[in-house]
Amino acid sequence: MAIKKGNTGIKKTGAVKTPSVKAETVNAETAKAEPVKSSAPEKVVEMLKEKKAAAKATSEKKATGKTTAKKTVAKKEMKVKAVVEYYGKQVEEKDMIASVKKAWTKSGRKVGDIKSMELYIKPEEAAVYYVINGTDTGAVAF
Repeated sequence: MAIKKGNTGIKKTGAVKTPSVKAETVNAETAKAEPVKSSAPEKVVEMLKEKKAAAKATSEKKATGKTTAKKTVAKKEMKVKAVVEYYGKQVEEKDMIASVKKAWTKSGRKVGDIKSMELYIKPEEAAVYYVINGTDTGAVAF
């Protein structure tokens, strides 16, 4: 059984010839005198007129300050309940966060100053280590 090898090269094609177009000079007088014929169907012309009217109406609304408010759909946040259990002791996430906030306020700061909170839970030490706003650190017992 023999396998035939085909020509895998690129075929050469001839040059494409384009018809030459002669530029015609038009006088301004003849251009004004001859009516312009539209090749577009009447429906397209009507649609363009409607779009222009709609654009004009929206620009007028913006000028008068009357705009309709868009309704935004609020995303539902998923509820999470985390519980750490170690040697029969259970501590919920909300309790750990509350104890960190309490330690934060005892140090003379406000809860509203907290922008971010990272919790590191070590059940073998019965402690929660925290980093607040990326710089302030501490630990609380649970």
